[in-house]
Amino acid sequence: MLRALRWYLRELGGAAAYERHCARVRANHPDHPVPTRRAYELDRLRRREGRPLDRCC
Repeated sequence: MLRALRWYLRELGGAAAYERHCARVRANHPDHPVPTRRAYELDRLRRREGRPLDRCC
């Protein structure tokens, strides 16, 4: 039960998405630095705001 709650909270908070992104960067671009969590979130926000028609609200 606690494992499921932890998974849910990490998915909801974005920690899991950031870790998946870091793993992709390390695997596909080992010469590039891994972005900080703040830089990742800012980039994600800019991409989301750049495509307003992709959202429902």
